[in-house]
Amino acid sequence: MKLWIHIVFLWFVGLTVNAQTLAQEPEDIQRKYNILFNEAMLQRQRGHHDATFDLLNRCLELKPDASEACFFLAQYYAEMKNTDKALELFKRASDLSPKDMTYMETLGRTYIGKGQYVEAIPVFEKMYEQDKSREDLLETIYRLYIQEKDYQKAVGVLDKIETVDGKSERISLAKSALYVQMGDHQSAVEAVKSLSEEHPYDMDYRTLYANTLMGNGELEEAHDVLKQILAEEPDNTKAQQSLRTYYIHMEDDEAVDSLTHCILMNNHTNTEDRVYMLRQLIGENERESGDSTVILNVFNNVLSQPEPDVEVAMLKAAYMDLKKMPKDSIATALRQVLKMAPDYAPARLQLVQYAWEDNDDASIISLCQAARQYNPEEMAFYYYQGMAYYRIDDKDHALDAFKNGISVINDDSSPEIVSDFYAVLGDLLFQKDREQEAYAAYDSCLQWKPDNIGCMNNYAYYLSLNGKNLERAEEMSFKTIKAEPRNATYLDTYAWILFMQGRYAEARIYIDQALQNDSTLGAVVTEHAGDIYMMAGDADGAIKLWQQALAQDPGNKLLARKIKRKKYIKQ
Repeated sequence: MKLWIHIVFLWFVGLTVNAQTLAQEPEDIQRKYNILFNEAMLQRQRGHHDATFDLLNRCLELKPDASEACFFLAQYYAEMKNTDKALELFKRASDLSPKDMTYMETLGRTYIGKGQYVEAIPVFEKMYEQDKSREDLLETIYRLYIQEKDYQKAVGVLDKIETVDGKSERISLAKSALYVQMGDHQSAVEAVKSLSEEHPYDMDYRTLYANTLMGNGELEEAHDVLKQILAEEPDNTKAQQSLRTYYIHMEDDEAVDSLTHCILMNNHTNTEDRVYMLRQLIGENERESGDSTVILNVFNNVLSQPEPDVEVAMLKAAYMDLKKMPKDSIATALRQVLKMAPDYAPARLQLVQYAWEDNDDASIISLCQAARQYNPEEMAFYYYQGMAYYRIDDKDHALDAFKNGISVINDDSSPEIVSDFYAVLGDLLFQKDREQEAYAAYDSCLQWKPDNIGCMNNYAYYLSLNGKNLERAEEMSFKTIKAEPRNATYLDTYAWILFMQGRYAEARIYIDQALQNDSTLGAVVTEHAGDIYMMAGDADGAIKLWQQALAQDPGNKLLARKIKRKKYIKQ
């Protein structure tokens, strides 16, 4: 209420401002302006932005040359997406206070935001003239000239940066590239040559100079520079790579092959360069013949060296996979990777996947057990190990694997993987007669992934078996058949839940759909169908279905009793 009265008062004052301004002394105008502006800043601090906006407008009515009021009001127009008005006020603020760096920089950034690069350039140039310690302004001016394709002036800005920081590879290469854009190839070469001459003992700069010469078509001059480098440093990998490029230009295959061998076998070649060279070779080979034996021989030679690179070994396995070589051969390459680096998870995981495809549960368990030592944080290994134990009906070890996998869950864990962990854990716990723990696991599963329909189906089915919480079971089950309306398992679950609720006519509709979509007609589904038919009033149909189910499951004594008594018997 107090604020409202205050604003009304200010509004009343504002009505009389225009009429009285001409008659007022400058000191009186300034005093009233100060009151309004201070109140605007107070309301702004309190978050009362509507009031602030109105107060700032009244400030400008009273004193149109108030740069600070222009600046703050412009911010509000910018927030309101009225960029033209915001720009007008930012420019007025900057013109009124030409030495205020904040006003100028905001104006410059606003020009850039509107794509008005030509207008932004003089603003940032003026700022740099006022504060030459701010090298970031030169970077901005440089980018603006590039945007406007004014390459000559962009070179001039780089010259200024070079004066401050000294010559560098980044600046020299940038200048060289700009000269190329301008068609001045000789200046492009000279820019890098100057860097090389200033650092005569830096072989990287001399190699860079040779590469620039080659790019300019001066092949023999480049060759001479590279030969000089290699005479001083015979194992200089970068110079060897550049000389190899020269021989490719000259179509000297023998020299190219020789340098390729030198680079790959050079102890000074780092892993990144060696892998890059191998990728180049693979690309060249694919374009020419695609003869994988050539590439494999190169890999084998490189990997026969002392302390070979694990990345090279993994690249070999990836290449073999690309060429669709036999899984056994790829697996051998992956085992070589693990021999070199037992903690290299991608190689081990691929081996696990191969074993999974082959139903080789013993290998899966062994590989994953080792992974739990080297990669204890990798959840996938716990999952595969648990599933392998599950497939061989070792539920205790499966349960242990899944519980250990859940223990490494963190905020970065994949919701899909975590959800599957809890889903399988719930199935295991239910089979171990640990019903409440199973339900808790299912709840955790659905917290991580609410649309895990496999979990919803099992959760709903187990609830229905015990006749518990059938409304929730029906809700979950209905979501599964909406997601997969032809899934016989999900249809059977939904029909059974309806049966448990005494909704026999509805249950028959869905069990019929399950039978139509179940190509195998499993004993459980067929028995459920018989139960539903019987309670829906079709005794002949029920007995026929029970007989089919008994033929599939001859040891089912309950089924035999149902057929003999011709009635549904609750288990």
